[in-house]
Amino acid sequence: MDSQFKPEDKARVTIDKKLHDAGWIIQDKKRMNLYAGKEGIHGVAIREMDTSTGQADYMLFIAGKACGVIEAKKDGVSLGGVAEQSSRYSISKSAFTQRWMDELPFTYEATSEVIRFCDYRDPKARSRNVFHFHKPETLKKWLEEEKTFRARMLDLPELDTDGLRACQIDAINGIEDSLKKNKPRALLQMATGSGKTFTAVTQIFRLAKYAKAKRVLFLVDRGNLGRQAKKEFEQYSTPLDGRKFTSHYNVNLLGTTGVADTTKVTISTIQRLYSQLSGTELDDDADERSGYEVESNTESKTPRAVIYNSEIPIETFDLIIIDECHRSIYNLWRQVIEYFDAFLIGLTATPTKKTIGFFNQNMVSEYTHENAVIDKVNVGYDIYRIKTKKSEEGDLIEAGTAVQVRDRLTKKQRQEVLDEDEVYNKKQLDRSVIAPNQITTVLTAFKDRCLTDCFSERTWVPKTLIFAKDDDHADRIVDKVREVFNEGNSFCKKVTYRVGKKAAEDTIVEFRTSPRLRVAVTVDMIATGTDIKPLECLIFMRDVRSQAYYEQMKGRGTRVIDIDSLHSVTPDAIAKTKFVLVDAVGVTESDKTESQAMEQKPAVSTHKLMEQIARGDRDAETLRSLGNRLVRLDLKLDDKQRAELSKLMDKPLALVAGELIQATNEEHLEQLAKTEFGTDAPTQEQRDEVYKPLADVAVKPFHDPDLRETIEKVRRNTDQIIDESADELMDAGFDAEKAEHIIKSFKQFMDDNKDELTAIELIYSKPYLQRHLSYDQIEELAENIKAPPYNLAPIEVWKAYEQLEAAKVKGVPPATLLTNIVSLISYATGLKDVLEPFPEVVERRFYTWLAQQEQTGVEFDTTQLEWLNLIKQQIAQNAEMMIEDFDYAPFNQQGGVLKAKQLFGDKLDNVVNELNGYLIA
Repeated sequence: MDSQFKPEDKARVTIDKKLHDAGWIIQDKKRMNLYAGKEGIHGVAIREMDTSTGQADYMLFIAGKACGVIEAKKDGVSLGGVAEQSSRYSISKSAFTQRWMDELPFTYEATSEVIRFCDYRDPKARSRNVFHFHKPETLKKWLEEEKTFRARMLDLPELDTDGLRACQIDAINGIEDSLKKNKPRALLQMATGSGKTFTAVTQIFRLAKYAKAKRVLFLVDRGNLGRQAKKEFEQYSTPLDGRKFTSHYNVNLLGTTGVADTTKVTISTIQRLYSQLSGTELDDDADERSGYEVESNTESKTPRAVIYNSEIPIETFDLIIIDECHRSIYNLWRQVIEYFDAFLIGLTATPTKKTIGFFNQNMVSEYTHENAVIDKVNVGYDIYRIKTKKSEEGDLIEAGTAVQVRDRLTKKQRQEVLDEDEVYNKKQLDRSVIAPNQITTVLTAFKDRCLTDCFSERTWVPKTLIFAKDDDHADRIVDKVREVFNEGNSFCKKVTYRVGKKAAEDTIVEFRTSPRLRVAVTVDMIATGTDIKPLECLIFMRDVRSQAYYEQMKGRGTRVIDIDSLHSVTPDAIAKTKFVLVDAVGVTESDKTESQAMEQKPAVSTHKLMEQIARGDRDAETLRSLGNRLVRLDLKLDDKQRAELSKLMDKPLALVAGELIQATNEEHLEQLAKTEFGTDAPTQEQRDEVYKPLADVAVKPFHDPDLRETIEKVRRNTDQIIDESADELMDAGFDAEKAEHIIKSFKQFMDDNKDELTAIELIYSKPYLQRHLSYDQIEELAENIKAPPYNLAPIEVWKAYEQLEAAKVKGVPPATLLTNIVSLISYATGLKDVLEPFPEVVERRFYTWLAQQEQTGVEFDTTQLEWLNLIKQQIAQNAEMMIEDFDYAPFNQQGGVLKAKQLFGDKLDNVVNELNGYLIA
């Protein structure tokens, strides 16, 4: 029976079950009874309901009136673009049906594994993933409310700061700003003893009172902390009238009876919450064990699976506050947390990289033990480079970490605990490893750094096109763009063929003409041939090896546009005088090739290509395409898989792939034919004659059916590890052109001031051993270089040299080291061939000087050598040593000038002067 089902039908069987479990009555259109089901609710889902623009897979009715639609898709379909379809049905008319409002507010997109939901009554409504469908009772309550919870949060009154510490004020303002922006997760760093729970109670009261939050879950690490938290709620005096929190709202510890409708705040451990969801008993002792202890117990490391529980539906809580976010919260218990359709707020004193990553790097307030609160026709183009740790270096996921593992095809996720370290490089990103926060980091840098640097006078985000690696990557980018920019679905959309040709084309027109759609994400649909004249930013989040293709992609931003047309879509733009190419992957730095595309048969599967070859196909395009596929496959394999294939082929997979490609290389065949037939102009027949034996040798391994099956098996191993640890912004700034400008300005500064500033005059004009610079002279130099019109910091000049002349630059000194400028001037004027930190120069020359002293018969005892080392360190830090310096630390602690004279006698002045001259020369 199953074999007769289409993939869409199989998905609908699961969707039907989930709807039924949530309390919906499912009916065919011909058997419609809109008043079936629970009295007063009548939650009915009608299959294949007709609308003016086509059939909706399901239309949802409550109390006889339509309120939403569900668009069902087969497993593996990316749902990011399906929201357009469900949204269209929601505003389409359906004959004779009553509606709660003209535009149905609730839309779902679903496969059997993934569900996305949007309430279009929300401000800047955007879709989100949910674990399950909401109950009809819940949707009815939402429909009867004047505003949604997200809308009500925008009306929160100003915070009454009486009795609150500065860090608590920052924390509450940070949380509320995050909630108003509809960010699903937020993290607070608050030092121990700074009042995390008091802050949380204050926040919960405000949300309950002014935003009408239905229910809040307060998660604690252990049972006793839950009881302690309950006391804090009971003792909290509300700023409204001075009455206690619990006189306004019920606060209860989660017990065996579940969550009562009258409870405003439920306090629980994650263990107890899981026991309620799963219907299993919990040992009282288990409730008292810290999550840290559970995490360290190897027997408890299996992630907890969760199934739907209609007694505790996904909408039970509007907000979950997690007090002390230890690793097990997002390792073992992650699916318990993500079961609920609720905002997550984490509280911690010591955020780890993994914790920050789990909360989407949305650190809304930081308060450390040091009481530091950390609050951040054609035109040409500028290149703006964004580097993150993961995109440049990859990363390491440590053994013992519970990670999400996703099937690339179905998108189904499961959790596994790594039994060994997982090291991945940047080429594996978005292939075998997905790092959501790498996307977040890049987009945040684009928003906070690039737009500020390049469009500082703008409030409108310039029209921006992002190039993604594949359709799934595009979906994830779209979600992150909306989140980072705090915008809804209309702000950023995907434009790929996967959303349907007509829909994609409509989106292109909208992107070109509408002020609302600011960012489009594509894989290749807008990469060539499509004019988007208002486009001012291109973001490459994929590398491109073909020079021709790269130039085509860049060309999307080069078109000029008249001012009036630009103003119609970007009102605050003065004119389009350039576009900005934002390079997030090194596309401007990678080697490009003009070679032909190696994938000649993209529509033919790898399995089919191997079968064709086994049957006798020797077409060059077939061999070249298979070789290309195998090269890409080799990059994805682990050592064990490579070894398995090598054993079957008696050679590495990469070598077999190379032989397939080499056998079809036209230049190689031309040369072989010239040699074979003794002619400078071989015919096509002669080239074919030398090709055939090469091809036969190259394809020989593929006659083995075991090899073909093994390749197909490893090729379809589609697991992707999701690394949710935080990414780090390494650098964001302009390209080499900018560095050249900095160096040019520095040289101009020296040239302009060589007769004015004593330090530069000394370096230019004095003999070798007389280029002694005083500390005051260096300080004068540093102050002048920072002043207009140069506005340079020595460390910026150093990094510019490092960027452009890396082979001649050895290391980067501390930014605050004043003597940096001595090395810079010596290098810039050509007196030194290598730019290296001044202390390293002094160190090396010191030992050379000692060697010279020894050669001339001068010997120093141990104590004298200790003092000479102190003099050396003084010169390294300050570029000079004066006799007066012996009266200050560290010399005065060793006996000062008297001790120095005792050690070196009347030669002291000569030793100091000689070191001053020799060590900095």
